[in-house]
Amino acid sequence: MTTFVLVPGFWLGAWAWDEVAASLRAAGHRVYPVTLTGVAEKAHLATPEVDLERHTQDIVQLIESDDLREVVLVAHSGGGMPVTQAADRIPERVARVVYVDSGPLPDGVSQFDTHPPEEQERLRALLGDGHLLPPPPWDPLADPVNLAGLDAATLATLRERATPHPLGAATQPVQRTGGTGVPAALIACTIPLEQVEAMLAQGHPFFAELRGAQIRALPTGHWPMFSEPKQLAEILDELTV
Repeated sequence: MTTFVLVPGFWLGAWAWDEVAASLRAAGHRVYPVTLTGVAEKAHLATPEVDLERHTQDIVQLIESDDLREVVLVAHSGGGMPVTQAADRIPERVARVVYVDSGPLPDGVSQFDTHPPEEQERLRALLGDGHLLPPPPWDPLADPVNLAGLDAATLATLRERATPHPLGAATQPVQRTGGTGVPAALIACTIPLEQVEAMLAQGHPFFAELRGAQIRALPTGHWPMFSEPKQLAEILDELTV
């Protein structure tokens, strides 16, 4: 039996992991899906002060308050930032970090920094003085790669249930403490495995820390918990062996 803590990316709560969690539990594992502060059923807690640090504390507090140990900490997409910080702070409780179409950003880099300057400018103009990042329109014609594998019903659910994400979680840079490194794994969905391996070989900063990590390919869109939930759960199960 393995203890999984599942952290979603932007705009989604613990509900996003329902099918994956059910499969992992059926395989005998303990599963703790997370809703970060200010999102989904916690949307009423979204204030300008909610940032990456608050989301990191959400994860750390769950693990410590439930006295979880040997945790497999799973990060989807933007969940990679608070998961990276949490694993850095309590490495003695984390057996492995699994990045799902995600990765550990370098120290001092924010999610916002990963956008080209023109996209940053567009987003700042869109947000104005606001403190919430709106969810995408979930339009498969406009975003066919990321939304690959999602049927009309799932897209409708995402449009209904996705909530704005606290902007501070995207603009606050990752801060590392230099804690003991935790073994990592990557499940690559939208980036072909060959491209991931090439980026690793080139020392790309977004993958540099994954050298020597276990890497699995799950060719689908950016939200595999909806497009390939059973296969995602099977890979997570295999990575615990």
